Amino acid sequence: MAREWIEFVQSQRIAWSNDDLGGLRTGATIKLLSRDDETGASSLLVRYPEGFFAPGGALAVDEEFLVLDGTLEAGARTFGPLGYAHWPAGFDAGPMSSRDGVTLLLFFSGEPTRKGAPAAYDCDRLIEQLDGFEVPYTGNFHPEFPVGAGRKLLYTDPRTGDTSWILGTMPLRWAARPERHPVVEEMYLLSGEVHGNCGVMRPGAYFWRPPNEEHGPYGSLTGNLYFFRTKGGPLTTDYVDSSTKFTWWPEYHPILPARLEAARGETERTARNW
Repeated sequence: MAREWIEFVQSQRIAWSNDDLGGLRTGATIKLLSRDDETGASSLLVRYPEGFFAPGGALAVDEEFLVLDGTLEAGARTFGPLGYAHWPAGFDAGPMSSRDGVTLLLFFSGEPTRKGAPAAYDCDRLIEQLDGFEVPYTGNFHPEFPVGAGRKLLYTDPRTGDTSWILGTMPLRWAARPERHPVVEEMYLLSGEVHGNCGVMRPGAYFWRPPNEEHGPYGSLTGNLYFFRTKGGPLTTDYVDSSTKFTWWPEYHPILPARLEAARGETERTARNW
């Protein structure tokens, strides 16, 4: 498998490291969430420091991000918390800066490098800027999906069907059956907690799951807010009749590659300020 199965890790337990992303973002620090060893595609937590500045210029790969905290300027655009963009290879967003620093989820479709001129790009795959607070919720998107959740659609790739979205769920919502999806599913938990078959996820929990792996069922006492991505097409769901039953406060038994074993940690019943 080109990318490791991670289900799940609390990103707080991964160490920050200095990494200027190939000279593109001087001063950045990162947490590597996952990486495809064949293509160089990566999923990262990134901090740009106070006073950060990077010159403009198109990349040779797609760049997708969601702001978690702070403010990022790119050209004439200002991104606050839950600010989102999907910039296809060849798109020049202009100089980037942050006066007070910013933390974001950042995804590259390959090893990030500059693209030479002329830098053409696929305009159908461009989302210059969205505000996640203003994107409307849509209702039930699967006839068997348990009620009590809504989705804010951020991006659908017109070529592949790959999709990125925010999912919000109500408190005391839980599902009875596990699921399978025919595509890669990737998630970062923005708020709330989730009780599932691998343990209790807190804000900052991350997973990257290969296609067709049974998972769940899930529930939440608090309600929650997730950021999801699929790779390999749009999300479709098969609900599974299984002996796996939903339980509150399951034990933590993750699926982790060797590099993340030190970040295994423990889960706990009491709420924690992550």
